[in-house]
Amino acid sequence: MDASWFEPVRAYCERGDVGFWAEPINALTNAAFLVAAGLAARRARGDGPVLVLAAVTFVVGIGSFLFHTLANRWSMLADVIPIAVFIYGYFALAMARFFGLRPPAATALTLAFAALSFGLTPALDALTGRSVSDLTNGSVDYAPAILALLGVGLALLKRAPGTARSVLATAGIFLVSLTFRTVDVASCARLPLGTHFLWHVLNAVVLYRLLIAATRFRL
Repeated sequence: MDASWFEPVRAYCERGDVGFWAEPINALTNAAFLVAAGLAARRARGDGPVLVLAAVTFVVGIGSFLFHTLANRWSMLADVIPIAVFIYGYFALAMARFFGLRPPAATALTLAFAALSFGLTPALDALTGRSVSDLTNGSVDYAPAILALLGVGLALLKRAPGTARSVLATAGIFLVSLTFRTVDVASCARLPLGTHFLWHVLNAVVLYRLLIAATRFRL
């Protein structure tokens, strides 16, 4: 493996050196994803797609733990790839389950959503002439996910108001969670611990609520 994959990455306030336990709170709060995965799997009642996404949630926790302990380039991929798998996997499930789309249509919309997600940051960079990712500590990459939650929630208001309210409330929690992720670096001077650990805790709640919403809709 290329040695550059092992280059240290310091992305958050809590990390002060290259040690394995340099981010103890950021590392240990990933247990919230493991708890969310276990609780969602328990309540899935044999719901195959939800069980798969619960397993992905578990992997999200493991991948994030690796990044906040090893803190190098390859572990960064272990952090972000499972999150992307959950986002696009849940979007496809929502299209099929909430709106009754057949697999080809759900897949096509998911691919379009992925293309939008990957193209948003470069487009904003070109529009502003600045690195929007740097300005937001990378949080701009999650903006399409919030927009998708809001869109799904609003579209479900008449068809399934209970699920709609749940998804919209989850979008609100996700927005708060993303705010804590965004301000982490800016808060270093006043809060050496940072705020990234709150992203872990609240984001675990977000993933759990989404999985439960999908399970309840099936029932």
